[in-house]
Amino acid sequence: MSESRNSRLRRPETLTALGIILVAAGFLIPTSNLRAISALLPAAMLIGLIVLSVVLLLADQRTASAGEKAAPVTKAPKRVIGAFLLIVGYALATDFIGFYVSTTVTIPLVAWVFGYRSPLGLLIATVIVVGTIWAIFDFGMSQDFPTGRLWGG
Repeated sequence: MSESRNSRLRRPETLTALGIILVAAGFLIPTSNLRAISALLPAAMLIGLIVLSVVLLLADQRTASAGEKAAPVTKAPKRVIGAFLLIVGYALATDFIGFYVSTTVTIPLVAWVFGYRSPLGLLIATVIVVGTIWAIFDFGMSQDFPTGRLWGG
């Protein structure tokens, strides 16, 4: 017999999917107060997170209905905690030193932490990502990103 309904809802992937859906939906509500052009990117990303989380939820429940045991939450908890701390650090850095400086530092740092060690590749990836963001949003759409409290913005 497969797991009970109650234990099926306590599976790590199911809980993760439900948590992401709730948090993304909560963050989606304030986007309705933004100008349409400003809300476009965050709303699209949040809706994408919700859709992917629903897919994860359905896949995990299908796996549970087949009687398969839930996989452990993580095989490398230090990496998960480190990734979470990097996200929190990036958010704080964006507030204090601005979006572009934070992003320019964070992209190679995250890649380095997760094992990519080519300095030239890190430089190219950083220039492409930051340059594309600037070209689309700052140059193309005239949207300003946070400059940070330390720079007076």
